[in-house]
Amino acid sequence: MLMNTHEARLDALRKRLASENLDGFVVPICDEHMSEYVGAYARRLEWLTGFAGSAGTAVVLRDKAAMFVDGRYTLQVRAQVDARLYGFEQVPATSPAAWLAGEAPAGARIGYDPWLHTRGWVEATARALAASGGELIAVCANPVDAVWADRPAPSLAPAVPHPLDFTGVDAADKRAAVARWLGERNCDAVVIAALDSVAWLFNIRGSDVERTPVALAFALVHGDGSADLFLAPEKVTPELVAHLGDGVRLAPRDAFVPALAALSGKRVAVDPDRSVAAIFQALDMAGAAIVALTDPTIVPKAVKNPVEIAGHRAAQARDGAAVTRFLHWLDRAGPAGGETELSASARLEGERRATNALIDLSFDTISGAGPNGAIVHYRAEQATCRAIEPNSVYLVDSGGQYRDGTTDITRTVWIGPDAPPQDVRDCFTCVLKGHIALARVTFPRGTCGAQLDVLARQFLWAAGLDYAHGTGHGVGSFLSVHEGPQRIAKSQGGQAGTGQELLAGMIISNEPGYYRSGAFGIRIENLVLVEDRAIAGAEAPFLGFATLTLVPIDRRLIDPALLDAGERGWIDAYHGQVRAVLAPLLDGADRAWLEAATAPL
Repeated sequence: MLMNTHEARLDALRKRLASENLDGFVVPICDEHMSEYVGAYARRLEWLTGFAGSAGTAVVLRDKAAMFVDGRYTLQVRAQVDARLYGFEQVPATSPAAWLAGEAPAGARIGYDPWLHTRGWVEATARALAASGGELIAVCANPVDAVWADRPAPSLAPAVPHPLDFTGVDAADKRAAVARWLGERNCDAVVIAALDSVAWLFNIRGSDVERTPVALAFALVHGDGSADLFLAPEKVTPELVAHLGDGVRLAPRDAFVPALAALSGKRVAVDPDRSVAAIFQALDMAGAAIVALTDPTIVPKAVKNPVEIAGHRAAQARDGAAVTRFLHWLDRAGPAGGETELSASARLEGERRATNALIDLSFDTISGAGPNGAIVHYRAEQATCRAIEPNSVYLVDSGGQYRDGTTDITRTVWIGPDAPPQDVRDCFTCVLKGHIALARVTFPRGTCGAQLDVLARQFLWAAGLDYAHGTGHGVGSFLSVHEGPQRIAKSQGGQAGTGQELLAGMIISNEPGYYRSGAFGIRIENLVLVEDRAIAGAEAPFLGFATLTLVPIDRRLIDPALLDAGERGWIDAYHGQVRAVLAPLLDGADRAWLEAATAPL
């Protein structure tokens, strides 16, 4: 029997592991910057298994293998990965380390690439293996790369300056703030490894990763405010050199490890969550004193300044008008039949590109018709693409990268011509009530996302329903569509971001949902801005959310009888704001459709 492509790749990897005296290997979705979205050269997991999600890990042993994903990808992994080759495991119920502890043979040598894992992961997995006499082995070269014959090279696209008109703060001032941070902690230097942190700190952008405008680079910032920026020489232009100024020394990317080796005797700050184990190992070998601290750019990057907030509002209006034009088209074309998930996705991208301001999408559009809408992070492909059928639910989650802001919006709509079934309206209205509850909340300073998550779930819980993803994620300023440190989600064992205090200026999503496997998916997502709230008689400072996303919510799917007066008032006020901002940006039939779509309930 002939092997299929992924079976042959798995077989080739196993033969390579055997030649290196390894009993297994761990393959994450990651790059050397701990990125969520990675360049084509780093998509090892997708090449090996076929899984195209943004979070997952494969563990390959000589006689078995397993895929590990969270609740967002439960359906997708089974659709994309051959169950004959891989078992399916759910995190956080289990983990690669726990699975290895039970499945790896006694005394097993399990390989890992130290440029693709954190130090914490290495330590925890090594302990789990040691319990059965196993050993975790750092490889010098990734064995997947050795069998990936046509692996793409890393991008050499230029790094480009991001102007002060968009950033609001000069890069030299940002470096000076990091220098003060180092002084307060008695450190000599800090490693900046996350790509969006490098981009934000130096006010540069790039095109090395699809959907995320970053340049492949590492940085070291020193106590005097100077910095070393490590990137491929091909990425350096005269404009970049002039933009960075005398305070930034440029060096090739392969000079980064030697620069770490030169920090002997220095106190070096490194973020254990955003820097790979190889960085810690290089500093240890150099004799540097490592100080584990959160990357000092993380919170300042998340707290948008007035220029960034103004830019984001402009981007939202532009993007909202494009999405509204798309929804008007879909309202006509959907019931007529003939459209598909891919044709709708292409139409939406076309509307955004017609603004002449779109740089890229902010992620691959989730265009889910009927049962595909229940796959939380679904990506339509020719093999899975469904027709958008009359009298069905359609979910579209999409966003754009503009120089003045990053957008992310989900709308769930009914494709007519008949009225939607009552059970669909009930589910949609439960999701909407949770969305409104979160949008309207006021909360004292010091509140974190985990404390607010239940507001969005309460009405679903009352109906015995829930959803297996977080309720909110941070969003960057012409940067990552998923930006930490803030999150709104259930708190599960210190899950990253759920304990982060929400601060005025942060942008975060509000996106509860409900997914009925094999039937439909519902999600309503707006981006919101954390802002100060003046409350008469308040005994402490309070905060609230200002909704930034401006696109109609499908009134046909709302059952007004399930809303109280305050909830109906919120919908009507929101639609009034949508109408006021978008009507001047639309013409003719598009404007008329907007007027009808935002009419009071």
